[in-house]
Amino acid sequence: MARYETIGFWEFQKRFSTEESCRDYLFQLRWPKGFVCPKCGGIGCYPLKGRKEYVCRQCHKQTSVTAGTVMHRSHLPLVKWFWAMYLMVTDKRGVSAKQLAAELDISYHSAWYLLRRLRSAMGERDEQYLLSGIVAMDETFFGAPGKGKHGRGTGKSSVLVALSKDEQGRPQYMRFSVADVTQKSIQSFLTKCVAPGSTIQTDGLNLYRKPLAEAGYSHQVFENKEDSDALKWVHTILANAKAFIQGTYHGLGAKYLQEYLDEFTYRLNRRMHPKELFPRFVTAVASSHILGADD
Repeated sequence: MARYETIGFWEFQKRFSTEESCRDYLFQLRWPKGFVCPKCGGIGCYPLKGRKEYVCRQCHKQTSVTAGTVMHRSHLPLVKWFWAMYLMVTDKRGVSAKQLAAELDISYHSAWYLLRRLRSAMGERDEQYLLSGIVAMDETFFGAPGKGKHGRGTGKSSVLVALSKDEQGRPQYMRFSVADVTQKSIQSFLTKCVAPGSTIQTDGLNLYRKPLAEAGYSHQVFENKEDSDALKWVHTILANAKAFIQGTYHGLGAKYLQEYLDEFTYRLNRRMHPKELFPRFVTAVASSHILGADD
């Protein structure tokens, strides 16, 4: 795992108070071994006088430190982006668009835009890693049931969740997927999130058996209450995720649920390195890719 510097609140305030300091830091993170042109792959650049861009020495393409990332073509100052990243990643409760708008003195729309793009960078970063070893898996539901609807999960958003554990059974890393609870979605989720050869622990839901067997995972089933310790951590963290969604954002619909779960997961997966959270997050943002045009 890459080593990151530690940055506390006081150092953050001192180091990132100007546009220039933020731009220089992004440059170092995006091109740690020196500038590489995103168009031709050429090495070396020179700053464009009076602009915030760099010119490739070979093809002469003009590039900024934010080009192609989730910050692409944003009119917000980099200082405000950095403050948003710091607030978002260091508070385990997260920050709402309303709160961020007040803290940064920007419009609610700008705060909403900014947070969506930062969550995109979080989700993109965690997609690069697979869970492995012993992995507890479960399904759950977020949201409130619709009027006049009955039954487990009716009117709610179904979510698949997987949690890797160490040899002592302690939680390590987690992944969520907002998806229907079907054999097809279970197999797709496992292929995307869990390394081959891992051992999957589940409850007695029959839907797990076929996709796990077809994908070649070892499968441990825990149906009895006395076996509940095997799944206790995944249940505990699910309760924390629901409290996070309800406490900070007061519930939300299925359309944006995955983004908020990506945010919760990003902080959870890096909880053992609290003073590295900010530099890790800026690195993720600097290497991110812009959302689709329909966003």
